[in-house]
Amino acid sequence: MAKDGDKSEWKEYVWNPRTREFLGRTASSWGLIFLFYLVFYLFLGGMFALTMYIMLQTLDDHKPTWQDRLSTPGLVIRPHASETFEIVYTIQNTESWDMYAQALDKFLSPYNDTVQAQKNNECTPGQYFLQEDSGDVKNNPKRSCQFNRTILDVCSGLEDRYYGYQDGKPCIIIKLNRVIGLKPGQNGQAPSITCGAKRDDSDKIGELAYFPPNGTFNLMYYPYYGKKAQVNYSQPLVAIKFLNITVNEDVNIECKVHANNIPIGSERDKFAGRVSFKLRINSNI
Repeated sequence: MAKDGDKSEWKEYVWNPRTREFLGRTASSWGLIFLFYLVFYLFLGGMFALTMYIMLQTLDDHKPTWQDRLSTPGLVIRPHASETFEIVYTIQNTESWDMYAQALDKFLSPYNDTVQAQKNNECTPGQYFLQEDSGDVKNNPKRSCQFNRTILDVCSGLEDRYYGYQDGKPCIIIKLNRVIGLKPGQNGQAPSITCGAKRDDSDKIGELAYFPPNGTFNLMYYPYYGKKAQVNYSQPLVAIKFLNITVNEDVNIECKVHANNIPIGSERDKFAGRVSFKLRINSNI
């Protein structure tokens, strides 16, 4: 048990009626401490607010000052059922491939000709669509060029609503990831896509058809100025149709973008400028 003297000392430390001290300090001492920390934290808060204000004045609402993404864009395929980029289905089993057709319908709906005509401009093919700012005067919002679904021909889903999946001749759509300010291709050479089977499957892939012809991304869709500056931007697409791929076997495919200023792969990202996926078409249930 604590002694009475210890209890008395503890009580006096909490409140000493003789000196009128609370926890060893008088009211004026506590007041000065609170005033000091109030001024101190107000100063810190003011410094933080001033720093944030100055930093925000250096930022552009429509274009990031710094980009941490790789300058070499990657490729993305549609449709894909998983992060592993595998497309596997059985021709006779409608449920196994109908989800791919529905995914392509949803993906291509913003590219309907009527939608594009309302939102975007008809541009001059074969040249960059430059919309530079004039000094401090921002040329915003920036216009975008039409990419009409009909450009994809038999892979547009307009003539064949099943995109060839019901016949074992599926369409795959590829897009080039957006990079602000990128002008792919030089001297009028438009970037293009080619696909091929990996080494062990080279005899299985068969003939391919590309839409637009030669699998090109027209220069008029570049440069891209950012989501806020170019709100109606429609990424150009390339469709690949597999005409006679080997059925009942896995076919590992790699597609690459070709442009004289886009390197393929690097030490930082081996998949820059390319995409790989597996395609398996089963002929029976």
